[in-house]
Amino acid sequence: MKIRTTRTAVLAASLMAIGLTGCSQYVKKTDFAAAIQQLQQKQSDQQQQIDSLKQQMQTQFSKYDAQITAMQGRVSVDTVAHFAFNSATLQDQDKPALQNFAQTISKYHPNALITVEGFTDPAGSRAYNKKLGMERADAVRDFLVSSGLNASQVRAVSYGKDANRQVVKGATHARGADNRRVSLTVDATGAGAIASASSSS
Repeated sequence: MKIRTTRTAVLAASLMAIGLTGCSQYVKKTDFAAAIQQLQQKQSDQQQQIDSLKQQMQTQFSKYDAQITAMQGRVSVDTVAHFAFNSATLQDQDKPALQNFAQTISKYHPNALITVEGFTDPAGSRAYNKKLGMERADAVRDFLVSSGLNASQVRAVSYGKDANRQVVKGATHARGADNRRVSLTVDATGAGAIASASSSS
């Protein structure tokens, strides 16, 4: 990730240099160095935001059964809510963790973009599970908004029964409880694209 973002910074600076060259025939070395330093500082600040968010999520969710990972400039909080078979009703036992999440984001990362991802177990048709996964994501999104997050910063998507995202491959009913879940992805900088649901399985 660091190599990729460094290349992006160099490319951006190069394009700026080319643009300036067209206007004034040359770019001062000091101006070029300053532009590079500014881009690197911005990248460093964004990485610090991601690292800070990951640490806060690990602290907040240490008492819950949630897995925290950071990748591609985002932090993922997996399995924050589970659902009964064929149900999109948010369970009371999951509400404290979601309230803590909403409070942490509101306090420390008010500009963050949140993607609520809904999942199902593989029982039933793809179309039905896509719809059920969205209902689960909507239930969690609505709860997060009622807990203090701005509605414009929380999006919901459904992965349904996507085989690539199942916790226990092929498990349904009692064995598939871990598949019937909602996870959260946080872009702490507010600059990244919202994740979109995959249609492959």
